[in-house]
Amino acid sequence: MGCKIEEFQQEQKKRIRAVQDSMDVLNGKWKIAIISSICCYGKRRFSDILNDVEGVSNRMLSKELKELEINQLVTRTVLPTQPITVEYELTEHGNTLQTIISNLTDWGTVHRKKIAGK
Repeated sequence: MGCKIEEFQQEQKKRIRAVQDSMDVLNGKWKIAIISSICCYGKRRFSDILNDVEGVSNRMLSKELKELEINQLVTRTVLPTQPITVEYELTEHGNTLQTIISNLTDWGTVHRKKIAGK
């Protein structure tokens, strides 16, 4: 009986660790909103993301995008235009967040209606 309890506790620790790992990658005020912007449109220019995500500064957006690149969720493509255009899109790994973004969208809509009546 004690063995089953220990197994259960170990499994729960793994689950909590996995949530923490996820949050370490997605942590910050802006990352989910940035990913959401890119999810909605497929490819997104820096200025488009800046317009989509209310309140984020140029510097913070740049920092967050770099972190998302490091974590292989977003790719950055410099296009040979004049002036230079930079596009961001989700990687194959980043696309695995589509379901989470969709669920957050649905939950947020319901939550707003419940709290604000809108």
